Amino acid sequence: MNDIKSLYLVLTGIVGILIGLLVMALIVRAQEKKARESAIDIVEEARVKAEEITREARAEARRDSAEHRAQVESELRSRRNDLESQENIMMTREKNLNVRDQSLTDKERNNDRRSNEITDKIQKLDKLEAELNSRLDSQILELQRISNLSEEQAKAEILDQVKAEMENEIIGFMRDQEDEAKSRSQEVARNIIGLAIQGSAQEEAQDRTVSVVSLPSEEMKGRIIGREGRNIRAIEKATGVDLIIDDTPEVITVSCFDPIRREVAKMSLEHLIKDGRIQPSRIEEVVYKMQKELDDKIMKVGEDAVFKLGVGKMDRELIKLVGKLRYRYSYGQNALDHSLEVAHIAGVMAAELGLNQSLAKRAGLLHDIGKALDFEMEGTHIELGYKVAKKHGEDEVVLNSIQSHHGDVEATHIISNLVEAADTLSAARPGARYESFENYIRRLEDLEKIGDSFKGVKKSYAIQAGREIRVIAIPDQLDDNGCYRVAREIKERIESELTYPGQVKVTVIRETRASATAK
Repeated sequence: MNDIKSLYLVLTGIVGILIGLLVMALIVRAQEKKARESAIDIVEEARVKAEEITREARAEARRDSAEHRAQVESELRSRRNDLESQENIMMTREKNLNVRDQSLTDKERNNDRRSNEITDKIQKLDKLEAELNSRLDSQILELQRISNLSEEQAKAEILDQVKAEMENEIIGFMRDQEDEAKSRSQEVARNIIGLAIQGSAQEEAQDRTVSVVSLPSEEMKGRIIGREGRNIRAIEKATGVDLIIDDTPEVITVSCFDPIRREVAKMSLEHLIKDGRIQPSRIEEVVYKMQKELDDKIMKVGEDAVFKLGVGKMDRELIKLVGKLRYRYSYGQNALDHSLEVAHIAGVMAAELGLNQSLAKRAGLLHDIGKALDFEMEGTHIELGYKVAKKHGEDEVVLNSIQSHHGDVEATHIISNLVEAADTLSAARPGARYESFENYIRRLEDLEKIGDSFKGVKKSYAIQAGREIRVIAIPDQLDDNGCYRVAREIKERIESELTYPGQVKVTVIRETRASATAK
């Protein structure tokens, strides 16, 4: 019974499995059919879309082709029009060239005709020239026969006459031109110089090699001399000066050609007198202190001068030398005051002429910088000034101004000429300098000697303190133009042979007097 049930269950399971497989097969077939139908629908839909895309592509291709064809046709029409326009232009140019060619042909024909006419005229002129030369030769021979002079002699005589006439005309022309230039330039020059020297005058000073120290009492002289003269020897040794103690009451004289040493000695004596402690060790200490104080004072004076002029940055060594000029004198004129005056005048003239005013002031300030060294080094102040300025890298204009302000070297810059003129103005103004009586007399004699050395001069007189020379001419030997020539030659000799402040005016006077006595 159990076996039958087991068999029944197995059969039942097998039948169930078969039925399941059958159902699954039916389901799979149904799905395959459905998938097949779906695929057919998809393919059909794709085919329809492809046909639509193909139709749209063909339509777009036809549109693009039509547009391209229209564009090509438009370009072809445009190029055809351009070609037609260029063809018209070429035809017009060809017509113009034909006209020009015809015109040139006509001109060549006319030129040929004119050339033939000119050739004929040249031949006629050559013939006339030959006839004239023949007549001139015959006339020259006739003139030589009449005058008894050869051709060369006649030429020489004519040239001499022309030369004499032209010399008078040239001198007259030169005089007229010089007068005209003076009339135009004097007013401008006066204005420039007036502006330059206005407010630049300095006080008069006296050249000196001694300084005077006042004493509170005569008893102080003994203290300065010291026991057996040890104090005075210590002062002279420390400062390098000579102390002169004489019968002048309450005064000691300090003598030395070096102005810096003299100033140190003066300051030291004044300090010692005020302090009261006068002994060799104290003297050395005070002298050293005064030297340091004077160095600072010199530097301050130089800095003030440079700042006052506004000439820009300057080497400290040059500034110190500028300060030393405060204690240097030349012909009674203080060197620093003179340099400042020259700088002001040169600066004003440079501004009037449109030049570099600062550079002109710098050149004027440094033009005599060598005078701060000439009492302690060998050489002229020009040589020493040029060397020290070049050493410290000064501008070429400044160097040339230093070299040329006394005419030793030619001035190569306009500012150099301005510095030279300013130096002359500063030195020649009234009260700026003085000179010895012997030099004054010698200059007057040299002026008169130069004037008397010319032919046709009766007598020369130096007047106006040597600033003018009057020359009396012999009327029979010098005419008016000759007087003008002699004045110029005297001027040139004075400029080349003499040294003088300011300027010298030359006046040549010619006078003819006729007299008769009635009886």
